[in-house]
Amino acid sequence: MQSRGSSHRLPGLVLRSRISSVMLAMFATMASFYVAGRLWQDAENRVYLIKELDRRTGQGQSAISVDDTLKVVECRYQHKRLAALEMELAAARHEGFVGSYSSKTNGTTTRKRLMVVIGIITEFGHKNNRDAIRRSWLRTGPALKRLKEERGVLIRFVIGRSANRGDSFDRAIDDENRHTKDFLILDNHIETSEECPKKTKLFFAHAADAWDAEFYAKVKDDVYVNIDALGAMLATHLDKPRVYIGCMKSGEVFSQSNHKWYEPDWWKFGDGKSADLVRGDKVVKQ
Repeated sequence: MQSRGSSHRLPGLVLRSRISSVMLAMFATMASFYVAGRLWQDAENRVYLIKELDRRTGQGQSAISVDDTLKVVECRYQHKRLAALEMELAAARHEGFVGSYSSKTNGTTTRKRLMVVIGIITEFGHKNNRDAIRRSWLRTGPALKRLKEERGVLIRFVIGRSANRGDSFDRAIDDENRHTKDFLILDNHIETSEECPKKTKLFFAHAADAWDAEFYAKVKDDVYVNIDALGAMLATHLDKPRVYIGCMKSGEVFSQSNHKWYEPDWWKFGDGKSADLVRGDKVVKQ
C-alpha cells in the first residue's frame, strides 16, 4: 500500500519541481536585467558627471576627484584675489606710495628695497666705542645679515683712510673688518677730525649709489640707537617723497674760540646778517 501510494505521488512532485525551476530561472533572468539596467544607468550618470566637471573646471582629464575639484576652485579664487591686490598695489604706486620693504625689479633681477641704511661715523682709535655698540644695539655675525634680510636695516661703521696709506691705523681697521665685516671704508677720504662733514657727505653719496633704501641715516659712534623705535618712526614718513629728519642749527653762532659754545665751523653759517632755511630740497636765503 505504501509503495503504491508513493508511485502515485511521484509525478506530482516532479511537476512541482519543474514549475519551481522555471520560476527561479525567470526570477534570476529578471534580476539580471534589473541589475544590468541599474549598472548601465549608473555608468551614464558617471559619464555625465565627469563631462560636467570637465566643462566647469576646464580640466581635460577624463576623471577628477572631489578634492581635486575643490583645489581647482580654491586656486581660481586665490588667483582672482591676487589679481585684485596687484591692481590695488599698482594704483597705490601710481599715487606715490612705496611699501616699507618692497621689491623692485631691475632688468632680470629682483631685489628688496631696504628700509634704512645707517652709517656710524667712527675714527681711528675708537675701537672701544665700536665694541660697546656691538655689545649693545648693533648685531654681529649672522644676526647682522638677518637684520638686513628680514627687517631691511643695513648698518656699517664709516671710516676713511690714513694720510700714510697702509700704516698701522689702516691695518688695524682692515684686521677688524675681516673679523666683523661691518665697515664701510671710504678709500678716497683721508681720515681727519676736521673733515668729518666731508666724510658724512661721502657716506651719503656712496650709500645712495650702493644701496636702494627708503632712508639714509648717520650717527656718531657714541650714540645708542633703538632699532625698533627708529623703524616705527620712519614708517610714519613713508608716504612723503622727501624727508629730512634731524637737528638744524638755530640761534646765534659763536665764532670766538674762548666762548663756551664756540663753533669751529662758524663761517659756514653766514655772517650773522643772513640765515639759511632748508625747505624741502631748496635752500632759501633770508
